[in-house]
Amino acid sequence: MSILVGKDTRVLIQGLGRTGQFHTDKAIAYGTQMVGAVHPSRAGTTSRFEGETDHSGVPGRDDVYSVDLPVFATVKEAVAATGANASVVYVPPPFAADAIMEAAAAGLELVVAITEGVPIADMIRAKRYLADKPTRLIGPNCPGVITPGECKIGIMPGYIHERGRIGVVSRSGTLTYEAVYQLTLGGLGQTTAVGIGGDPVNGTNFVEMLAMFEDDPETEGVIMIGEIGGTAEEDAAEFVVNQMTKPVAGFIAGTTAPAGKRMGHAGAIVSGGKGTAEAKIEAMKAAGIVVAETPSDMGEAMAHALG
Repeated sequence: MSILVGKDTRVLIQGLGRTGQFHTDKAIAYGTQMVGAVHPSRAGTTSRFEGETDHSGVPGRDDVYSVDLPVFATVKEAVAATGANASVVYVPPPFAADAIMEAAAAGLELVVAITEGVPIADMIRAKRYLADKPTRLIGPNCPGVITPGECKIGIMPGYIHERGRIGVVSRSGTLTYEAVYQLTLGGLGQTTAVGIGGDPVNGTNFVEMLAMFEDDPETEGVIMIGEIGGTAEEDAAEFVVNQMTKPVAGFIAGTTAPAGKRMGHAGAIVSGGKGTAEAKIEAMKAAGIVVAETPSDMGEAMAHALG
């Protein structure tokens, strides 16, 4: 099994700019069911994607592919025509929150927002809108979600992933890739890897992801990658103590960050004496999480946690 996405996930793309087209092409090459696009000014046309298949995705597929995606004016029209149950958002920052809400209004189960730089006020509005909707939002400012060999939604390189036993959840895109590759090289592989994004207001948090991995029978362990700022990692550590039966390994980025400095992500800022790397590491260790000292130790930490 897996969480969030799999071979039956049918994905719409919202935002057909250069970045969206590039990564849609990579998703199709991987084997993801991309079924349509939403772009009001191009509605009624098709967008062609063709090239060589990425054999790190679904084995046994043809060596080449050619797909014409229909383009729709609205998400609602696209869902009615294609049966899509997920979307990926590459819409520019000023309009990304509206795209997220439009997808939720159309009843999509999952929205993965890749867009970076979405205004915080916009995300607060979007999160309030989603509060009573069945839609799950991943992101924004995230690399996306992948279940190896089945579905890739986002900007992650497919070839480093391999189907296996470990769930991955991370605030950092780059560190997600590093952890995934170490798990692949170590023979552990991944069930699903999820980048939840580093913004202070996002759709899904560590606790929600840990609960999904806990309930997934194929996942045997979880690696959680956090960073300075906020209290998400401390909340996750408390959940691990009280709810998790599976081993958890982790890493916290930002141990050398100067106090009060914003480091990379909008959420990676320490203020008021809270959100330090040291406090997060202490909480995680107290919860029995095996914490890697450096990024190069993450795979080893997961192997140690598994025993």
